[in-house]
Amino acid sequence: MPALDRTPETGAPETWRRIAAHTARLGFDMPSEPRTGAFLKMLAASKPGGRMLELGTGTGLATAWLLAGMDAGARLTSVDVAPELQAVARAELGDDPRVSFVIEDGLAFLRRQAPAGYDLIFADAMPGKYEGLEEALALVKPGGLWIGDDMLPQPNWPEGHAARVAGLLDTLQSREGWAVVEMAWASGLVVAVRG
Repeated sequence: MPALDRTPETGAPETWRRIAAHTARLGFDMPSEPRTGAFLKMLAASKPGGRMLELGTGTGLATAWLLAGMDAGARLTSVDVAPELQAVARAELGDDPRVSFVIEDGLAFLRRQAPAGYDLIFADAMPGKYEGLEEALALVKPGGLWIGDDMLPQPNWPEGHAARVAGLLDTLQSREGWAVVEMAWASGLVVAVRG
């Protein structure tokens, strides 16, 4: 019987491999894990023609996976405040007409969006997860997904962050009209689906 815990790098997009090498050279210590990326690819594939939002481009590791799962009609907006990091993603992925990159504070971006405008939101930054959670959830369409990562203890967590994570999970689990699952997968994922 084949192992169920196979390495997801085997199915990684070629762009992800190049971005991963560049990310390592930069010494960026908060990249999305390949298992998170493989999961995002699958979720993006479940939303044909969907409108996706990534909060926290970083160097574009998760962006590459999302694009790999999206069909030709889907669109992705990726937001970050760090132009030097997002430049890596722009260089590798910027020619793809399905993606738009935005340099802006994530919370400010969220506050400018129309309600229920996204089929999938990946919150990979403080905005949309610990700041502006309500604003982010309001942007999810019925049947749409909100995904947060880094729910399991990480070595780079600041003091007191474990309590924030617990509070976020409690808030999500107590929301009416949402189905929520916590997963011990990759860095720890939480997925919420709007009913």
